[in-house]
Amino acid sequence: MGLRIRRDDTVVVISGKDRGKTGTVVSVDPANERIVVEGVNLVKRHQRPNPAATPGSPASQGGVVEKEGPIHVSNVMLLDPKTNQPTRVGVTRGEDGRAVRVARRSGQQID
Repeated sequence: MGLRIRRDDTVVVISGKDRGKTGTVVSVDPANERIVVEGVNLVKRHQRPNPAATPGSPASQGGVVEKEGPIHVSNVMLLDPKTNQPTRVGVTRGEDGRAVRVARRSGQQID
């Protein structure tokens, strides 16, 4: 099944400099087992002004831009939709025979 965390999931960081922060998953890179979480692992990039970009956007002005960097999927846990606490994710078969994600803490179906 690959990664058990998907885009738009709400996760909490369990290790690293941003431990304890929560956010939604912006993008997932299954090949490298990394995800980008909104507001977590902010890094600064020195960006050259781009005249082809939309006027008023950060890319058109250039300078130091702050954005989210990827973190390893093992450093986050999914928030349980029922208890709002970190939980592990299991995979079981649904009524129609398809694989569905299940929160291990409460047993509630995620998708």
